[in-house]
Amino acid sequence: MNKVQKAFERGKAFIPFITCGDPDIATSEKLIYEMAAAGADLIELGIPFSDPTAEGPVIMAANERALSGGVTTDDVFAMVARVRKNCDIPLAFMTYANVVFSRGIDNFVRKMAELEMDALILPDVPFEEKDEFDVCCKKHGISLISLIAPTSNERAARIGNEAEGFVYCVSSLGVTGERAELSNEVGKLIAEIKKVKDVPCAIGFGISTPEQARDMAKISDGVIVGSAIVKIIAKYGKDCVPYVRDFVSAMKKAANSEI
Repeated sequence: MNKVQKAFERGKAFIPFITCGDPDIATSEKLIYEMAAAGADLIELGIPFSDPTAEGPVIMAANERALSGGVTTDDVFAMVARVRKNCDIPLAFMTYANVVFSRGIDNFVRKMAELEMDALILPDVPFEEKDEFDVCCKKHGISLISLIAPTSNERAARIGNEAEGFVYCVSSLGVTGERAELSNEVGKLIAEIKKVKDVPCAIGFGISTPEQARDMAKISDGVIVGSAIVKIIAKYGKDCVPYVRDFVSAMKKAANSEI
């Protein structure tokens, strides 16, 4: 069992997302420690990018804030190097193909391995076009996480069969962001995946309340939350850490039906 899958050993996994460098790198580093202490099982780290096509306005604005603050991919790498001296929580980079291409796929993934990163999520790379990334990830021991959307019915089994680490199940069509209503259709996709491979499945996109976390956890192995956390960071800036910590704690408990 790899380290990513171990993130699903403590009941239903809670996976928070932050955009690195929003509001600044120092705060991002503090957030990682506090979210881990609050019960997060794996943390997704967004590398700022100028055209994050899968993101809604909340996370897009976070990317803009980080970039306008001068945050670079090298700054993110340096932060992870510091984190790894103090914290061994599983970590995944969530970014875009151009960020990886700009450094060379093998160079980027090799650097991830040096930093003891565990997984890579590329929402703009279709399953059918993942091979050049997948080869490098397998070479360096990084899990390339597959995303599966509500429209993926006929591809669910194939995606599940080749999945590494866990499957990122998108709750609804469209970009990231909070939603008042979430569909249970994703549960059918998870059932299809589980028929072919016993791989953890986590649901993301749109989950923002403890009630939603509880409901989505009932049909999956974990929940992923980004926009709701990024909104807290946007509201409180450098003072956001305790507010995010409390939110993560509440969501982990909710995912495990402790509300």
